Amino acid sequence: MGDKQSHIFDTVKNYYNNYGLRAKELKGEGKQFIGYVCSLVPLEIITASGCTPFRVRGSVHEPITRGDTLLETIVCPYYRSVFDLSVKGKYNFLSGLVIPHGCDSMVRSFSAWSYGLPFSYFHFVNIPSVCDESSLEFFDAELDAFRKSLEKFTGKAITEEHLRQAIRVHNENRDKVRALYEMRKADPPLISGTELTMTLTAGSSLPIEESNGLFDQILTEVKGRGKSPLKKGPRIFIDGACLDNIELIKLVEELGGNVVADTICNGARDHFPKTEMGGDPISALSRRYLGKINCPKTYRENKAGTFEGDIASRFGDIGAYTKEYKVEGAILYVYKYCDPFGFEVPARKAYYQSLNIPLLPLEDVYSSGTIGQLRTRVQAFLEMIG
Repeated sequence: MGDKQSHIFDTVKNYYNNYGLRAKELKGEGKQFIGYVCSLVPLEIITASGCTPFRVRGSVHEPITRGDTLLETIVCPYYRSVFDLSVKGKYNFLSGLVIPHGCDSMVRSFSAWSYGLPFSYFHFVNIPSVCDESSLEFFDAELDAFRKSLEKFTGKAITEEHLRQAIRVHNENRDKVRALYEMRKADPPLISGTELTMTLTAGSSLPIEESNGLFDQILTEVKGRGKSPLKKGPRIFIDGACLDNIELIKLVEELGGNVVADTICNGARDHFPKTEMGGDPISALSRRYLGKINCPKTYRENKAGTFEGDIASRFGDIGAYTKEYKVEGAILYVYKYCDPFGFEVPARKAYYQSLNIPLLPLEDVYSSGTIGQLRTRVQAFLEMIG
């Protein structure tokens, strides 16, 4: 590893470990950051307003304390951790917060966020649960209301040209992420899953232009590697909700596996779908966030009329990624009390069985304290398929 490599990955590590560091610096220069929870918040509208979207995350290393005095403990531990850090003042540099209808916990706790935090702007984005034409019409109106609320907050108009420019720069970001994923196709991959997760997490705390610049530097660095920093090992796919920390992926890689692909919220599920250019930008955003992000929260019509047809249609992206990245085993990582993913576990298991891909289902809490308990199971799984 050369000096340049350590320099750029040191930058990533710094942004990952000191999450919000750059936002605090830019706030001092008058930049406004709008926090968001979940991949279903249309970031382009925040960018078009002149504000910077900032993905609020939790910490697997910090016990949840104050948050549990304001939020019910049967809420998923990831969401509770995000809320806990917020009420402890970790994100007080934000000017506002946007929460979408991503799950029941998000919907029912919106009032706890808006009463418990000192921000001057809050907005709830109502996301339909069915993906059909009438839902898209409703969502167009919902996104227009979101645009108007940000106009009122900033005192500036958000024009169609502002939206198109924001769509363009966010699509560039997604192209760069796709290019980083291409680096995982080599055997062993040129970039580790730990490095990539850290990079994507760091990117979600930066203004989009800075995130693009960071990803370009990482791409240059990884392409310049003569050989992979990893050894050959079982090629592992991670499936599940939001994984904004490296603990599980790091564990798999320490035990000899290579994490080469995923369908997680802040991985492929969030970054691969692009927004169409041309036409009405609000309508294009509506179709991206509702139609293209394949989240268990949304229902797509079962046109096949059979269970086998239904799972092939719902989880087809998993089948495509496992072929593309030559996956040899998968880990389904679900947080306790996560209803959208919890309800889908039996169907997902059946789908992996239909692909003949060995699967390790794990239910966990959002805490580094459980990693020791997972170690034995992950090790046994890797030995079974290795």
